[in-house]
Amino acid sequence: MTTRSGRAIRVVIADDVEALRNLLRVQLELDDAFEVVGEAADGRAAVEVVEETQPDFVLLDLAMPVMDGLQAIPGIRRVDPAAKIVVLSGFEASALAPAAFGAGADHFLEKTASLATIAETLREINARSP
Repeated sequence: MTTRSGRAIRVVIADDVEALRNLLRVQLELDDAFEVVGEAADGRAAVEVVEETQPDFVLLDLAMPVMDGLQAIPGIRRVDPAAKIVVLSGFEASALAPAAFGAGADHFLEKTASLATIAETLREINARSP
């Protein structure tokens, strides 16, 4: 599945754990439907990468140095209002999901979700997007 324009679903991964970024990138890029167009290790860098790449999706951790994910969401919205922000957090959804949605996130996944579930969630959101 690609975007409605026929190109791959463009994704930015923002997480301070390099090993997790690598796992997510490898999982997504095994499927031709996805293209990882950028990565960031903190919220400030995430905003900059999103501005540079204009992705379809941002996989965003909440607990990051320099600027956390909750602080980064408004900046991401400002530089790319069309990007879908999927928060990927180590915290339970009940604890931080309301704050993430209040800041402008589109979806919330716990890091306990499998890599396949994360990819499927992006596909489902993409399919519902106009």
